[in-house]
Amino acid sequence: MISSVRGTVLSALGSTAVIEVGGVGLSIQVTPEHALSMRTGSEAFVHTTLIVREDSLSLFGFETAEQLAVFELLTSVTGVGPKSALGVLAVLTPDQVARAVSSEDDAVFRKVSGIGPKTAKLIVVALTGKLRITASTTSASSSRAVVAQPVDESVLVALIGLGWSEKIAQRAVEDAVANNPEADVSSVPALLRLALAQLGPAASSAAGRAR
Repeated sequence: MISSVRGTVLSALGSTAVIEVGGVGLSIQVTPEHALSMRTGSEAFVHTTLIVREDSLSLFGFETAEQLAVFELLTSVTGVGPKSALGVLAVLTPDQVARAVSSEDDAVFRKVSGIGPKTAKLIVVALTGKLRITASTTSASSSRAVVAQPVDESVLVALIGLGWSEKIAQRAVEDAVANNPEADVSSVPALLRLALAQLGPAASSAAGRAR
């Protein structure tokens, strides 16, 4: 699994960026807006996921962990392929996706090429309860306004299992996301490490008692 890529941008045209890592140029599918933000010769860091098919290996890249998390949720919906999911994120932010699902507004998804009325409705139904919108008034925090619940809920359960109260565990998870804007929080291990760091030295002793 290739979870992230950092390297020199060789080219960025349309919805494809080529980033050189260790002498190898990796072709990564990105949104047009993301491609426009890259500059040839400059360094870029993207959160990625590898889509494996019988006849192809395709790498999709995102500016934020939230976009990656929403992309993976979208591709879990029947009828939504990776290109359609990328198309959704080309026109909607993760927060807008979450708000559309919350308000049962499937019309925004129908605007994306390749997504018809039935699939748009299915997206709303399938993602209901899987995205959370958090109150945010600053641009810095708004970029992290959406968290895929399965990840933070799993981390919450793990922390409670290590001996912390639900209240303290919940605060640690929230602080881990808020205090680490550049970190990848799309996986349970990554978010758990950050949450344990928020809890401080007591984390290691509690973890040892739980073994």
